[in-house]
Amino acid sequence: MYPKDYLYTREHEWVCVKDNTALIGITSFATNELGEVVFVELPLVDQTFTENDAIGTVESVKAVSEIFAPISGTVLEVNQEVIDAPEILNEDPHSEGWLVKMTIANEKELKVLMSAEEYDDYTKAGRE
Repeated sequence: MYPKDYLYTREHEWVCVKDNTALIGITSFATNELGEVVFVELPLVDQTFTENDAIGTVESVKAVSEIFAPISGTVLEVNQEVIDAPEILNEDPHSEGWLVKMTIANEKELKVLMSAEEYDDYTKAGRE
């Protein structure tokens, strides 16, 4: 269900590491819980964040949720398509629905994130 080469947080963000950069988004579990996404606010390019800083918000018909930085780094790119068409998050949160691309300031922070299997178990445990 969740891409096996991604890493995951307890706050339902995902991280895909490629060439010393991190693509970050929210999981399908998060979008299912939120419902229909109607607005996305993302940080500016070149903003620097520390692990667990709020880096944006996702607003749905049900609620507004903050997006947290799973790692420390500097924003290299934001997904303008998701800002323009927030429904992409509901349709394809693990690919086209990526939110930001960041540098990786501290690779050790990646080691505390969950694997796909651990994240799947985590989300299932929350529903029991």
